[in-house]
Amino acid sequence: MSVQRAFWEHRTYPGDLSQLRQVRQDLATDLAGFPDDAVQTLVLCASELFANACKYTASGQENGQVLRTLCLRRGRLLRLGFTDDGGSGRVPQIPTERTATEWDEAEGQRGLLMVQELSTAWGYSLTCPWADLGTSTWALIPLPDGTTPPPRLKPYIFTR
Repeated sequence: MSVQRAFWEHRTYPGDLSQLRQVRQDLATDLAGFPDDAVQTLVLCASELFANACKYTASGQENGQVLRTLCLRRGRLLRLGFTDDGGSGRVPQIPTERTATEWDEAEGQRGLLMVQELSTAWGYSLTCPWADLGTSTWALIPLPDGTTPPPRLKPYIFTR
């Protein structure tokens, strides 16, 4: 019988874009045995969510950190999350106040659109709503129909 729910040990990274390569490598390692398309989609979403955590929060400052969470839900949905250190007072959102020309010329803020298109759902929650102590963003990536989790998968996976 395959595992319907699994939790990977949380990973913490320095809040620096130079860590993006490590974030990607860790995801590929943690998800070995899962379908390549799902892993690649998750890695692409992770790149955007991690970059936002570094760029728009205190995580990108000296000693800032970003926490990664990963779990399998109902045996068919991978849930990826990143929690930042807070500090910006901003919440993740897709900009809506742009003309078509402004969207065509925009260099930034397209990442959440990509996450929205690649995931079943995405969202955020404030770690501590009464203080700016961080924001958790997440995305749900479905496994292809008929996929079963790797046989070695346990309900709780230690990553290090």
